[in-house]
Order: sequence, then C-alpha cells, then structure tokens
Amino acid sequence: MTGLARTTTMRHADGMPNLPLDPSPAANLHDPGAGVSGERAVSVARAAALPIVTAAGATIRIGTASWTDPTMTAPGVFYPRGADSAEERLTYYADTFPIVEIDATYYALPSARVAEAWVARTPPDFVFDAKAHALMTGQPTETKRLPKVIREALPDELAAKPRLYARDLPSELRDGVWEMYLAGLQPLVASGQLGSVLLQYPRWFFPTSESRDLILEARQRLGEVRSAVEFRSETWFNEKNRERTLRFLSDNAIPFVMVDGPQGLRSSVPPLVAVTSPELALVRFHGRRSETWEATGIPVVERFRYLYSEDELAEWLPRIREAAQEAHEMHVLMNNCYANYGSTNARELASMIEAELV
Repeated sequence: MTGLARTTTMRHADGMPNLPLDPSPAANLHDPGAGVSGERAVSVARAAALPIVTAAGATIRIGTASWTDPTMTAPGVFYPRGADSAEERLTYYADTFPIVEIDATYYALPSARVAEAWVARTPPDFVFDAKAHALMTGQPTETKRLPKVIREALPDELAAKPRLYARDLPSELRDGVWEMYLAGLQPLVASGQLGSVLLQYPRWFFPTSESRDLILEARQRLGEVRSAVEFRSETWFNEKNRERTLRFLSDNAIPFVMVDGPQGLRSSVPPLVAVTSPELALVRFHGRRSETWEATGIPVVERFRYLYSEDELAEWLPRIREAAQEAHEMHVLMNNCYANYGSTNARELASMIEAELV
C-alpha cells in the first residue's frame, strides 16, 4: 500500500485487549504508540492489581490519573473490546488497579449520584483521589460548567463572562462551591473510599504569606477530608524558599505531592523526596514532554503524551523506598494518561516495587 502505514493487531490469551501494533517501535522511545506500550504491559499485566505492603509497613497503591480519557477508552487500547459502558469500564479498571484519580472534579463540581455509582462499581478497599475544582485553587472555570443553582445566582455581569475565578464570586457563592464539592463526594467519604483531595495550585501561585494562608484555608474548608498539595511554580523550591516550603507543610501535616515532570521551565518542580505528613505520601508522574508542557491551544492530554522507559521508572525506586519508611500510606499516580501509557507504566512500576522493595 502506498502512503499508508501498515498496522496489525494481536489478541492476548490473558484477556488483554486487542492492540494495534506500531510498525516502527524504535521511531520514538517515549511515544511509540498504544501497540508497543501494550506489548510492554503483557508480562506485568497483573502486577498492580492489589496494594503493595512494603517491609517498612507502608501500603503503596499504584494507578492512573484517569480512567475515562478518550484516548484511553478507544477500542482495544486499555479496556477489553465490548467494555463500552461507564459501569463496565470502572469495574474493569478497579479489577486492575487499587486506586484512581478523579480528574473530572477539576472541571465540574461532582455529583453525589455519580459518586454513589462509583462506590457501587468498585470493591470496598478501592480508593479514589479527587482533584480539587479549579475555583478551589485559584484557577478559572468555564461559567457554563457551573451548576445551574450557582449560575442563576450570579450577578448579570458575571453570568455573561465565559470564565470566572473564585475571586469574582460573591462570598456566599464561593462558600457554595466548597459545600457542593464536598456534598458531591460524600458517598466516597461515607464508604471510606476517598483517599485525598488534590489541591493543585497553578504556576502563578507564588510562595507568599497570602498563598500559605489560602492553603490553610482550603484545609479548613475540607474539614476531616484529607488533602494534599501540589505546586506548579519552581519558586516554591528555589534556594530561598525550599526549606521554608517543606517546613510549612510539615508543621501543618499537609502531604506534599512529589512529582516527576519536565524540568527547566517556570512551572517545573524538582523531583524532591519529602514526606510532610506521616499519614500519606503521594507521587504523580506527569511525563517529561517539555515541548508541550506549557504550550497553549493544545488538547490537555498532549502535555502528558509520554511513555516512561523502565530505566526512568527505576530512578524512583530508592525515592519510593525512602518515602515508604516515613509514611503509613503511599499513592503513586501516573498522569501520563495518553492511551495506555499511564496504565503500562503503572503496571511496570508496581512490578519493580514488588521485586525490589517488598
């Protein structure tokens, strides 16, 4: 065939879905296509199905930062063919991994009805980490995505804006955002399946007294719901602020989200190992695709279109070992959720941890 890439498929005997095989897997080590990524996952297909208990006594849960991205739900990529409904997909995912991050709660306030379905479709020991809504961390949201009850209460000049910040809202509506967020996740709280709320602050959130007060305010608003903080500005960890940042989190027992991501950019955070709460340590893997990390006007998933090599994952084994000695529980989430890249790397890392740390 002229001008067309040749693609073949393969069916695995262990129930793995059919996967398109990339005709030239060496073309790009970190973006080889779903077929090559899927082939890497075959030998470690069941490695992450259960929480890992280390010699230090820490429980490590490994999963992905999404289970519904369209590139992940495409036929034959991660889910078995025929698993087309929301129920079938979450049931399959929860049989594969012990934890997932809810990304949708960043864009829209959660619904208790939907959260009840999540509880019904997962085992009692399955854990959800939920991303805080954009308005809860100083970021804008699309006005049309707000619940009707909030939209109808907006002053006319605000209702006409395509995007809003929390600072734009009257105080009673700001309070309402937090109350509706917690109400929407209440079924997960009641079932004991809400692991933490991820407060991911934007790159324009700098280390000031006001910022630290906002973090403490967020924790107070969340009450008994556990939260964790991720920064997206390098200024929190420059020579002047690094020690103060970690001391602030430690003094207030707020879990610090350790990250692996692109380096050398304004929003780059170094891959520090720091456990600032004995209850929980978190690591999020964003991929290392620096050329798209701060790009605008591209699909969000393109920022995370990166398949880690096994050597890159192995860099984290001593770091995870160190953190596991200081925290009772660890959540490790692959945010490189393009196609099956995150699920493959989650399985591979789980296999490495079982072999090296247990």
